[in-house]
Amino acid sequence: MNPHSHLIEQIRNSAISLSGHATDYSPLLALIGDARFVLIGEATHGTEEFYRTRAQITRQLIFHGGFAAVAVEGDWPDSYRVNRYVRGEAAPQNAHSALIEFERFPAWMWRNEAVVEFTEWLRQYNDKKPSSARKAGFYGIDLYSLNASIKAVIEYLEKTDPPAAERARHYYSCFDHHYAENPQQYGYASSCGLAKPCEEEVVRQLVALRHRAFDYMKHDGFVAEEEFFYAEQNAKAVVDAEEYYRTMFQSRVLSWNLRDRHMAETLDALANHLSSQRGEPAKIVVWAHNSHVGDARATEMGDNGEWNIGQLMRERHGSEVVSIGFSTYRGTVTAASDWDGETECKIVRPAMPESYEALFHETGIPNFMLILRGNDTLTRHLHLNRLQRAIGVIYHPQTERLSHYSFARLPEQFDAIIHIDKTTALKPLEVNPLWHKGEVFETYPAGL
Repeated sequence: MNPHSHLIEQIRNSAISLSGHATDYSPLLALIGDARFVLIGEATHGTEEFYRTRAQITRQLIFHGGFAAVAVEGDWPDSYRVNRYVRGEAAPQNAHSALIEFERFPAWMWRNEAVVEFTEWLRQYNDKKPSSARKAGFYGIDLYSLNASIKAVIEYLEKTDPPAAERARHYYSCFDHHYAENPQQYGYASSCGLAKPCEEEVVRQLVALRHRAFDYMKHDGFVAEEEFFYAEQNAKAVVDAEEYYRTMFQSRVLSWNLRDRHMAETLDALANHLSSQRGEPAKIVVWAHNSHVGDARATEMGDNGEWNIGQLMRERHGSEVVSIGFSTYRGTVTAASDWDGETECKIVRPAMPESYEALFHETGIPNFMLILRGNDTLTRHLHLNRLQRAIGVIYHPQTERLSHYSFARLPEQFDAIIHIDKTTALKPLEVNPLWHKGEVFETYPAGL
C-alpha cells in the first residue's frame, strides 16, 4: 500500500460517520467534557449544513451541558436584540423581528431560516425554565457597529444620566453624521489626513462611562448591571471600531489582529459577566468562521503575523477551549461577488488536489467527523502543511487557488473537524431573483 492510500485508510479508520442523529456527536461531547469555551467554525459564511449542524451541537451543549450563551461573529447591538428576545424580555415579538437589526452586508449570515429556527428553539428552551433560573443568551462579539453602538451608548445615558448623555454627544460629534454612518470613509479620510482621528474622544467616553459604573449600577440590581454591561460593551466597540477602520487602509495584518483581539476580549468580558451573575464559571459556545476559531499558529495566517480568536483563547484558557472546524468538497454556497454586492447562490467547485477537502472526499464517506485531539496516529499522518479552502462572504471561483486556499496543519488548528462532502447554499430570509437564478447552474458540468 502506497503512503497516500495508507493515509486514506487511516482517516477512514478514525472517521465517525454522521447519519443525522443527535447521538452522532456523543464522541464530540465527550471530548468537550467540562470545557468552558467551544468554538464552532464554518468553512464558508453561507452553507446550510454548517449552520444546522452547528445549531444541533449547540442545542445539546445548552440543554445537557448547561452552556450559558452563544457568542456569534455578529455586531454587539444587533445581536443584543436577539438576546432580549430569547430571554423573554420586552421588544421583539418573534425571531424574524428579533433579527431585523442585521441590516448591513452580509445580512444573510444571520437573517436566514436556520438561525430563525435556532432562535425560536432558544426562546422556547428559556421559557420552560423556572423564573428564578438564569437563561441562555445570544450575543455578538464583532466590532463593525460604530454608528449603532454610538446610538446605544447615548440612549443608555439619556435614561440614567442626561448630563453625561450630552457629554457623550460632544465626544462622538468628532464623527460627523456622514462618517458615523460610513465608517470605512472615516477610516480612509483619517488615515490620509483628510479627517481628524477620533481616538482620543472615544477613549474618553469609555473611561467616563466606566468611572460612573458604581453609580449607574447601585440601584435595580440585576437590571441595572445588565444594562450597564450592554452600554459598556457598546462604548468599547466604538473604541475598537474607530481604531479598526483607521488602520484597515494601513495594514491588513494589523486590522485583522485588532478585530480578532476585540472579539476575544469581548468573549472574555462576557464570560466574566455571566460568571458573576451565575455564581459559577459560565460556559459559552462561539459561532464564527474557521479562520477565526482555528488556531492561527497552525496556519499560513500565523506565519504572516496574524492571530485569531482560536489562538488567543487557547493562550488564555488552555484545555478549557475546544475548537471545531468544518469542511466541504463541493456544492453550492450563498455569497457575493463583491463587498456590498448582491446575494448569490454560487457553485462551489470540487476541491483542489492536495487539499484536506480532496483528501476527505477520497474516503468515500459522505459525512463524517474526526476527533483530532489525542489521536496520535491521525496527528502523525496529518501533521504536514496541506491546502485548506476558506470561503467568506465573497466567493471568486475563477481565482480560487489565490483567493480561497492557504496552508494549514489541521491537527494543530482544530480539536475536531466535521466534513460534509456535498453542501447546499444557506437560504436567506430575503431571497432576490439573482439568488434563485444561481441555482440553475447546478446542472452545469462541475469543472467549469
